[in-house]
Amino acid sequence: MEPIRKAIRTGLKSLEAPEQLRLSQWAKENFYLSEESSYVEGDWNAYPFQPAMMDAMSDDEIEEVSIRKSARVGYTKMILAAIGYFAQHKRRNQAIWQPTDDDSDDFCKTELEPMLRDVKRVRAAFPSYGKRSKGNTLRAKKFLGAVLHLRGGKAGKNFRRLTVDVAYVDELDGFDLDIEKEGSAVTLSKKRLEGATFPKHILGSTPKTKGLSQIEAREGEADLVFRFFVPCPHCDHEQHLRWGSRKTAYGMKWRDDDPETAAYQCEACGVHFNQAEYLQVWTRGRWIADDGTWIDDDFVFRDGVGAVVPKPKHVAFFVWTIYSPQATWPALVRECQSAHAKLKGGDNSELKTFTNTTRGESFEEQLEKTDESELKNRAEPYPLRTVPLGGLVLLAGVDVQDNRFEVTVWAFGRGEEMWVVDYMVITANPALDEDWKKLDTYLLTRFPHAAGTAVLGIESAAVDTRGHFTHPAYNFCRQRTGRRIYAVAGATKDGEPIKGRSKMMDVNWNGRIIKSGVKLWHVGTDTAKDLLHGRLGIDRPGPGCVHFSKDLPDEFYAQLTAEGRVLQKTAYGDKYRWVKPSSHTRNEVLDTTVYALFCAQMRDLHRFTDAMWKRLEEAVQPRVGDLFAAPVAPAVLAQTVAPTPPAPAVPPRVASSPADPSSAPIPKPAAPRPASSGRGLGSNSWNSRL
Repeated sequence: MEPIRKAIRTGLKSLEAPEQLRLSQWAKENFYLSEESSYVEGDWNAYPFQPAMMDAMSDDEIEEVSIRKSARVGYTKMILAAIGYFAQHKRRNQAIWQPTDDDSDDFCKTELEPMLRDVKRVRAAFPSYGKRSKGNTLRAKKFLGAVLHLRGGKAGKNFRRLTVDVAYVDELDGFDLDIEKEGSAVTLSKKRLEGATFPKHILGSTPKTKGLSQIEAREGEADLVFRFFVPCPHCDHEQHLRWGSRKTAYGMKWRDDDPETAAYQCEACGVHFNQAEYLQVWTRGRWIADDGTWIDDDFVFRDGVGAVVPKPKHVAFFVWTIYSPQATWPALVRECQSAHAKLKGGDNSELKTFTNTTRGESFEEQLEKTDESELKNRAEPYPLRTVPLGGLVLLAGVDVQDNRFEVTVWAFGRGEEMWVVDYMVITANPALDEDWKKLDTYLLTRFPHAAGTAVLGIESAAVDTRGHFTHPAYNFCRQRTGRRIYAVAGATKDGEPIKGRSKMMDVNWNGRIIKSGVKLWHVGTDTAKDLLHGRLGIDRPGPGCVHFSKDLPDEFYAQLTAEGRVLQKTAYGDKYRWVKPSSHTRNEVLDTTVYALFCAQMRDLHRFTDAMWKRLEEAVQPRVGDLFAAPVAPAVLAQTVAPTPPAPAVPPRVASSPADPSSAPIPKPAAPRPASSGRGLGSNSWNSRL
C-alpha cells in the first residue's frame, strides 16, 4: 500500500496549500549560503536589520520596495532568497534585470545556479536542474508552475514580451537613465507587472552620482523611508547611525589618526561606543520612518504610540556598511583616511568609492551644465516665426512622443550662427497615419524673412525614429526622401561624428514589409551636445553664436539645458557622458536641436566658403547700403530687387508653452510660390541655387 499512498500524495501535491510564510521565515528554514559566493558556507542566519527588508519583499500589500544600500549588507543574498521563495513557495513568474548582459550572465553563474543547487526546496521545484534544456539557460529558469527571466538592461528589447508578477532591478544606478530613448529601467520593468494580481517591484542599488541617482529618486517617491535605529549601549537613546564629520556631535570618531580607536559618538549622551558594544545591542534595533512609523518583529506597521497602521504601497529602506559585522569599524576608518590622502593629490576616485560603496551615499560629481537663466537673459527682441537678419537656411529637428510631435526650427547663417525661428508642439497620435499629415503640413510652412525680400521654407528636417513608433517614422521619412527629411537615431558611441554612419532599414507599415525601404542615419549625440555646449558659451554675435527670441517660453530653456556632462567610468576608461538628472526630465528641445545640427552637417554648412555664403546672402537678403544694420525701406528695395508675390500668411503660433500641447492648433500649408522667390523643401537642388 505504501507505493500507492506515495503515488496519491505525489498526484495531489499540486493541490496542496502550503503554510503561508514571510520571506524571512522561509529563508530561516530553507535558505543556504553557497561556498562560491559567501564568506562562510552554511545555513542562513539573518542580521537584525535584514528580516524587515525581506518581509517587505514578500508582503502582498506592498507593491514597491526600494533599497538604497552600500556593499556588505547582504542585499544580493536577500534577492536570491526572494527568487527561491517566489519560485518554490508562491510559484510566481519573475524577472531580474542587471545593468548589462555580462552582469546578468555573471549573476546567473556565480549566484543563482549555486543557490539552485544548494537550497533543497528550490531544487525540488526546478526539474531542469543539471540538464541542458530550454528550461535551464542563462536567460530563463523554468520552475514547477513558474519561470524566472534573466536579462541585461542596455537594450529596450530586453524589457519587452515579458509578463511577470515580480520584477527585480539590481544595481539600478548602473542602468542608463534613458534606455534607447524608451524610458528608464524603472518604467520599463514596471510595465512588465501590468495585470499581475499581486505586483511586486523590487529595486536596489548602491547610489552613484548626486542628482543623477535613480535609487535616490525612487527613495524620494516612497510613501515611507525607513532607517535602522539602534539604542546607545550607555543611555538607550535610539538613533540611526551616520558617518558624521569632525564638526558633528555624532558619528564615527577616532583619536590621533589611529583607526584602531574607532568608535561611534552617541548623539544624545556624547559617549563613544565601539563595534563590540554595538553588536551587543543591535538585536534591539528597529526600522523607523521619519513620521515615527516603525516595524515590529511580526512585520506589523505601528505608529508612534504603538497602534497598528496600514502598510503603504511603496516603502524604501536605507542601510550601509557600519551596520554589518562583515566590515570592522577600524577598516572603515582606514578606507576614509586613504581616500582623503589621495584627494589631497587631486585624485577623488577613492573618495567616490568610499562614499558610494561604504557610506551608501551619492557622490557630488562636478556636473558641467549650461545655465538656463543666463540663456534666457540673452534673449533678443526679434519675433518668432520670422527669420532674423543673417539667417539664410532653415533646418528642423523632430522628436516623436507618445501623444505629440515636437519641432524646433533653426535658422543658420554665415559661420553657422544660429537663431531659433520656431518651437512647435503638435498634438498627435503617431500610431495614426493621418496624424503624421499634421507634421507634414507644418514642415511645409514658409517663414517671412526680416529683410522683406524672401520667404523661406524648411530646407531639411531630421525625425527621431527611436521609441515606440519606429516604423511609422520610417514610413514618413521614406515617402519624403526627395524633400531631405531624414530618419535618424541617436548614437552615443565614443567619437561618433554628428553625421554618423547610415544603414538601409526594412519598413513594416500597415502589415507590409518594404525591404531596405529607408536609410537610417546615426547621429553622434554626445559629439553634437559638446559642440552645442561650446556654442552656447558664445555671447557675441558672429560665427557659432546661438540667438534666442524673447517670445520663447521658460520651458524651452529648461529643456535645452536639461542635460549635463559628467565624467563616468566605462570599460574603456573615464569618459564624459551627457546625462539627464532624472528620467522625468524633459529634453525634447535639446534633442531637436541636435537633429538640426545633423541637418547642417548633411547640408555641408561647415564646408561653406566665403564666396558660397555671399551668393546665398545675395539670394536671400540682398545688400542695399548696410542691410545688416537696419531693414531696407520698401521703396528702396522696389528699385533694386525684382518684385515678388506677396508672402503667404504665416499660420499662428502653435502654443504659448509646450507644457500644454493640447492647445496647439495645426498650421495650414501656404500657397505654392515660384521657385525663384523662395527656398525650402522640395525646391531646386542645393548646388544649382549656389
